[in-house]
Order: sequence, then structure tokens, then C-alpha cells
Amino acid sequence: MLDVKNLMVFYENALAINNINMSAQKGKITGVFGANSAGKSTLMYTISGIILDVKKKEEMKGGERITVLGSILFEGVEITHLKPSERAKRGIILCPERRRIFPESTALENLRIGGYLATKEQARKTMDYVFTIFPPLQKLKGREGGFLSGGEQQMLAIGRALMAQPKLLLLDEPLLGLSPLMEVMLARAIRDINQQTGITILITEQYARPVLPIIHYGYILENGGAVLQGTSQELMENPDVKSAYFGL
Repeated sequence: MLDVKNLMVFYENALAINNINMSAQKGKITGVFGANSAGKSTLMYTISGIILDVKKKEEMKGGERITVLGSILFEGVEITHLKPSERAKRGIILCPERRRIFPESTALENLRIGGYLATKEQARKTMDYVFTIFPPLQKLKGREGGFLSGGEQQMLAIGRALMAQPKLLLLDEPLLGLSPLMEVMLARAIRDINQQTGITILITEQYARPVLPIIHYGYILENGGAVLQGTSQELMENPDVKSAYFGL
């Protein structure tokens, strides 16, 4: 489904992504874990293509120079230089860090905005599914996004991404700032979305404890590079991972 080869990203002379090789298998959940500044969000911006928009804006205002090297293949096709809008049309949909919903629009309006790539039938079926997987949103659909709790906003952000009909759903730190109870609930929902819809999911997370059990394969990033990789079981049994993420 997704193959990242020899990927490097520089912000001026600072190396943000250091020669990463990774893949996400079709129909599976792949996890990418690491501390702050490990390169997780840069990786997601690069896969989704948003890094190209950031690069263009920086060039227009004379800001820092961004360089992207390497290749990204999606369904066997090179997409490294495709605009983010073209990647979205191919089914690569990013649910960004810190949710970034439209705070002055209602939950229902946020979902409808997310469905701009969907047919009417797809939008209807997906919205029904979103309300099934996230029941609280059904009662909150008339409330403005800015008045939702952090957990409710995250449900809405994932629901909005689902409305865009993803083949590859990119979830960038979906558990950030949430309570332990909400972390567990959302991790379970992400697993259920994958099992029930077959959507391929790539998830980055600093808080690996609730996510490691639901992934099929994972990578550990440090300083922009992948230092460990393996199945969920292999990573959970690794002593370095136990020490860093489970305090054991």
C-alpha cells in the first residue's frame, strides 16, 4: 500500500527525517512511535504532501529552506511530488495533530466539510458509521466544534477524516492531551475502524502504551531515524521499548 524509501527532510541545515525506510501494508495498522521532536509529524506531513505546501509558503516569504529527498510510493505509484490535494483524491487522508477542527462550525458541519470528496451515498453511509463508532457525536452534532471537549474534538476529527473516504488514514498523535480513559476508548475505536472497514491506518504516537497492542507492525523513531521495528508483540517484548514506554 505505502512504501517510503530513503526519505530525508531538512529544515535549512537541520535534519528532521533521517533516511527512513518503512512501509504500511494494506488493511493493517502501522504505528510510528517516538518522543517530541523525533520526526513523527514531519513524516506525516511528508506522506500527506502538506510539507510541499509548507515548503512553498516558506519560499514565498523568504523563510527557512525545506528539502525533501527520497521517494514515497502509494499503491505502487510514485507520489513524492504530487500536491496534497492530489494525494487526498487518491485516498491519502491526514487527521492532523491537535485535531484542527473548524471551531465555529457545528460537529455536523465539520463532518460535511470532510465529505467533499464523497458521493452523496458515500457521505450518508459514512456519517451513519461515524455516529455508530462515536455515539457521543450523535447528540453533539448541533454543537459548535469549539465547545466540544478534547476527546469529543478528537472523535470529530477522526470522523471528519473518515468522511473523506480514505484508503490510507494518517492519524498524527490522536491521543495527545487526552485522559487515560479517553486514550483507551479511542485506541479501541481505531482498532474497530480498521477491522470493520479494512482501511489501512498509519498512526504516530508519543504515548505508545494504549496503541502498541492494536498495531500490526511498528517503528520507533529517534532523532528523525527509525531505530527499531517489529510486530506489536516484538516491540512490546523489547527491553528498550519496555523501559522507554512502559517504565519497566
